[in-house]
Amino acid sequence: MTTDLPRTAREIRLAARPGGLPEEADLAVVEAPVQEPGPGRVLVRNRHFLVFPGLITLMGGAVEGLPLPPLHAGDTLFGPAVGEVVAAPAGSPLRPGTLVSHLLGWREYALVDAADCTPLDDTLPDPVAYLAQGSAPYGALTRLAGVRPGDTVLVTGAAGAVGTLAGQTARLLGAGRVIGTTGSPEKAERLVAELGYDAALLRGGGRPFAEQLAGAAPGGIDVLVDTVGGEQLAAALGAARQGARFALVGALSGQLAPGRAGGGAGAGGGAPVEVDSFRLVVRGVSVRGYLGTEHPGVEEEWTGRFGAWLRSGEIDFPHVRIPGIERAPQALRELTTGRHFGAVVVELPR
Repeated sequence: MTTDLPRTAREIRLAARPGGLPEEADLAVVEAPVQEPGPGRVLVRNRHFLVFPGLITLMGGAVEGLPLPPLHAGDTLFGPAVGEVVAAPAGSPLRPGTLVSHLLGWREYALVDAADCTPLDDTLPDPVAYLAQGSAPYGALTRLAGVRPGDTVLVTGAAGAVGTLAGQTARLLGAGRVIGTTGSPEKAERLVAELGYDAALLRGGGRPFAEQLAGAAPGGIDVLVDTVGGEQLAAALGAARQGARFALVGALSGQLAPGRAGGGAGAGGGAPVEVDSFRLVVRGVSVRGYLGTEHPGVEEEWTGRFGAWLRSGEIDFPHVRIPGIERAPQALRELTTGRHFGAVVVELPR
């Protein structure tokens, strides 16, 4: 073992599969050996990792159709991370000091296949911005919805990691009016004041959601970027203009439903909704789900444009940094309760 590396480091494991939304007690902070990398692998000291709703689905065992494995009791959590290579075998293409992104977050040190690491450059002004969840809404808007100048765009779940970037991106791509949804009056104010949304609608705000949407978009909507599903998707269909394009990028109404363990075991994190298929036909509405694996090149394209927009000040990356791996279980719980605005990132000391 290299002398300046610890013998053990902390990681977060699933202590028990939750019966509903995960509580802090369902996760455990444990010490694990730090191992020297063998051929084809590198040891990365993580600096930041992302807390994301998909983990809840994986904990609940609802992974049908997902490219990720379920999480069982005793497994270490995983997810997008940014870190620094600290040890590599001779001949490795990655050398100590290289910043990389990978999918073995939720631990202080990660032993990663070199092929699964992406070296980072200065395209983005801050390495943590590589954890931004903007490629999916960017791909949805450019590959599926084809947002056009003057379009009215609705973004559901607009205060989350995806939604806070989706609305800004839609505007930069030419949208004329951008409407968001959220469950918090404070977040609704921030969407308008800080991110340039023209209106922010409140689910559970006392007025029927469809009525709120009709007031905010009396002429209807052209594009939907949906991260929620459920009644918001149904209401959006009711407001669809002729030829509207709906791009579905998430199902938070299922993942974050109390007592459903990420949508229910075997339910695929589902978010059931009743839609009027007749309206789909007569309005010529297209509804497509966005999968990044079906659109190679989007991630690289997004990163280039995101970096340019960040440097010019045309876009913000709303996120909160939670210091210390010991606070990661709490951060996941706070994500399920909607406490934070934008992405939730755990920051590890250097």
